[in-house]
Amino acid sequence: MDNGFYTVRAFYRKEGRIKYISHLDMNRCISRDLKRSGLPVWHTLGFNSHIYLTFALPLSLGYESLCDSFDFRLTREMDLEMARKQLAAVLPEGLTVYRLAKPVEKPEKIAFADYDIFQEFCKDAAIVQAQLKEWLSRPEILLEKKTKKSQKEIDVKPLFTLKKLEEQGENLFLSLRCSAGGTCHLNPTFLLDAFAAETGNPPDWARVIRTAVLNDAGEPWV
Repeated sequence: MDNGFYTVRAFYRKEGRIKYISHLDMNRCISRDLKRSGLPVWHTLGFNSHIYLTFALPLSLGYESLCDSFDFRLTREMDLEMARKQLAAVLPEGLTVYRLAKPVEKPEKIAFADYDIFQEFCKDAAIVQAQLKEWLSRPEILLEKKTKKSQKEIDVKPLFTLKKLEEQGENLFLSLRCSAGGTCHLNPTFLLDAFAAETGNPPDWARVIRTAVLNDAGEPWV
C-alpha cells in the first residue's frame, strides 16, 4: 500500500466486434466498467479527478488480443480473484479480464509482441505466399516511416521475425514476432501494407491477433 492505494494489473482478451473501438474509446469503456463494478477504485487528485488507468501497449484499431493489460489502483487490499469477478460481471461482449495481479515489470521492459495474421487475397494464395516469403527474406527492407515531426527511411528487417507462413485454402496464415514498445515499435500491418503496395496485392488483412507480449528475454511480460 502506497499513498492510500496499490496498483493492480488486469490481463484481458479483446475479441470479436469490440476490436473496432479505438484506444480512446477503450479507455472510456474500462473507466465506466470500473465504476460500475463497485470496486474501491482510486481516483486521481485535483480539480478534474478521474480513475487512474494506464495501458502498457495500446492496441491498434481493428486488432484483437489474447494478452493485453491495463493498470488501475485500489484504495484497499482485497482478494484479486474476487475483484476480477466483480469487474468481469460488468464488461461488454468480447472483453474478458482473465487475471488480476500485482505488477512485476514496468512497461519499459516490453520488447516484443507476437501476432497471428490471417490474410485474404484475390490472387492464388500459393503465388502470394511465395512472393511474401521472398519479400520478407530480403537482407534489408527499407520503408518510409512518418512521425508527427518528420519522415525518414528505416530498415525494418531487424524489427521482426517470421515464425510461420503457411497456406490455408485460399488464404494465408502468418505468425510474426515484432519489436514492441519504446522507439522500436513495429506495427505488423505497416510492414504488410508495404508488401501489398509493392507487389500489387490487395491489403486484405482479415484478422490480426496479438497473442503474446514479451520482455527483452523473450519471456511473457508480467
